[in-house]
This record gives sequence, C-alpha cells and structure tokens, in this order.
Amino acid sequence: MAYSSFKLEKLVKDFQLEIVESSEIFAETAPVKASATLTDLLQENINLAVAINTEKARSEMLIAPVFWEIRRQNQGNVGLFSGVEFNVDEAQGLNGTCDFLLSKNPEQLFVKSPVVIAVEAKNENLKSGFAQCVATAIAAQIFNRQEETSIPSICGVVTIGTIWRFLRLQETTVEIDLNEYYLKTDLNKILGILAHFLK
Repeated sequence: MAYSSFKLEKLVKDFQLEIVESSEIFAETAPVKASATLTDLLQENINLAVAINTEKARSEMLIAPVFWEIRRQNQGNVGLFSGVEFNVDEAQGLNGTCDFLLSKNPEQLFVKSPVVIAVEAKNENLKSGFAQCVATAIAAQIFNRQEETSIPSICGVVTIGTIWRFLRLQETTVEIDLNEYYLKTDLNKILGILAHFLK
C-alpha cells in the first residue's frame, strides 16, 4: 500500500481519526504579501498551465513557484522537496512519493524533521486528493516523532494549482477547511497560511 492507495474512510478507521470540517480554520490567519516576481510569474503562467492542463504543468508552473516564494521569504531556512520518496512506515502503508514536502530544516540532501507541510497536487479533482494528503500528513507526524522533533500540527495542501484547499492535522484530529482559495484572487492568503505553519 502507498499514500495514493488510501481512502479517507480507511484512514479514519485505521488511525482513529476525527474529521472536523469548518470554514473558520484559517479565518484569522494573516495574509503575506507576494513579491512582484511571483505575481508576474503567475500572471504569465496561469493561462498556459490551464491550457496544457496536466498535473505536471500545473505543478511546475503554478505550485512550485508559490513554494519557492515561501522559501525565499524565509531566507532559505526552509527545506523544500518535490517528488521525493517519503517512506515512513511501510507496514501501515505510509510510503511512496510526495508531490511536495516542506520542512523547518534547511537541509536539502535528504528530508530532515520537522516536516510541517505536505502537498498533494491533482490535475482536476481536489476532493480525490484529501485521503492521500491526510496519509502523508500522518506520515510526517510519525516521522517528526521518530526524529524527536514533534510539532503541534501538520499542514496539508490539496491543489490543482489554480485552486488550493487546506487541512490541519493535530494529534488525531483532521480539520478540513471548507474554503477554496483561488491563486488569482487569494494568493496572499495562501502564502499567509503556508507561512503560519513555518513560524
């Protein structure tokens, strides 16, 4: 089994999770202003990525630049990984490749704890990415504990590039934000939520 094989119902049962859905989870999170470089790049890329309409195009042209911006705003003190193997517990199915992981540790040769943000990029269907994202967040939680750098919560992101959805894993509670954040209109809020988890 791998992250992509999970269904949300199985995760809830196997890991004794509680799911909470709310539109208030990140309501108080302050936005972070995007740089002119990021804004210009996304303005050029959005229409092209949507026209190509593959997961790879959306990942490279829309999602990766947002994470480069987060890393830049943190003066490089954030580990950013794309397409990396994250094998934490094969017996529980917590293994496979992650679209993106962000760590509070700047090490780039390998994933080092604490991992704080797990990202699942999808081509079209956001809802289908929640189970995989929750599984990856659980793996990050276990990984952090194994490395003795446990943190209160892990951020999960499911995105098609133009639309972003967030969740937060705290202990065994998964809070799923009901809001959809749009890259064209909510970029600063997206950056604010991501930055909040890296504080």
